[in-house]
Amino acid sequence: MNPNELYSTLERELDQIKEAKTYKYEVPLESEQGGTVTVDHHEVVMLASNNYLGLSNHPRVKEAAHRGLDEWGYGLASVRFLCGTEPIHLELERRIAQFVGCEAAILHSSCFAANEAFFAALLANDFGQTGYQDVIYSDMLNHASIIDGVRLCRQIAKPTVSRLYRSRDLDHLREMLAEDRNKNYRIKIIATDGVFSMEGLLAPLADLVQIAREHNALLFVDESHSTGALGQTGRGTPEALGVYGEIDVITGTFGKALGGASGGFVAGRAPLIEFLRQKSRPTPSRTPCRRRSSPVPSKR
Repeated sequence: MNPNELYSTLERELDQIKEAKTYKYEVPLESEQGGTVTVDHHEVVMLASNNYLGLSNHPRVKEAAHRGLDEWGYGLASVRFLCGTEPIHLELERRIAQFVGCEAAILHSSCFAANEAFFAALLANDFGQTGYQDVIYSDMLNHASIIDGVRLCRQIAKPTVSRLYRSRDLDHLREMLAEDRNKNYRIKIIATDGVFSMEGLLAPLADLVQIAREHNALLFVDESHSTGALGQTGRGTPEALGVYGEIDVITGTFGKALGGASGGFVAGRAPLIEFLRQKSRPTPSRTPCRRRSSPVPSKR
């Protein structure tokens, strides 16, 4: 297929997407994000945003953004381990780890990047072992970033097995774990969203914590849609369901309830986070962005 044939093929594909009524249109906003926005000179109610707490244009958040630009400038123009990092990045990592109940955290450009970084970095290393296999048990309704993270991991780490269990179906997950009991997997990971974004349902985290412990598995939870929005103090699904501080790995975003800024994170035990800092490819490749500090409380 030469370039002209490729472009013709792409045009036909786009026409088919439009005919199927699945073509995605981007609607320009003529105002700040909020409960109501201006579109085509008309005020309309915004029901599609993840601005759950209304922080995306809160006066204190905007003030903090201006202060950050005045004090630190716009960007570092390189990656942290080459050109140096800044106290605000280190402080945010400490505060977000404390906020979600983990020992340490590492920042990423997005939660999408954080999810890809976690699976690939951890499972792509043989740690001096041979003849092993790893396994990821993933809820079938997990976010695309987890799905792509697992796919990328399986391309890089060929011994990795991926198994999908029916969404929130603990019996199905237990069946899979029972089937695999004698397979002697090196690393086992149970991966789930905390809140499933399209359904609005919560993962049964208390049961998943127990299952992970029984089977010596890591429990990985993407908290993008619950950090800041769920729990008595906004600490997400683990707090809401009584297992705060008991999740092995938490990923999340600053792009939803915490104000709509760019950025994401991985939080967990200190050795894991330091390993990701050394080995995950998105980590040395990312340039810290100059943006407002997210409104994360420093204390419970």
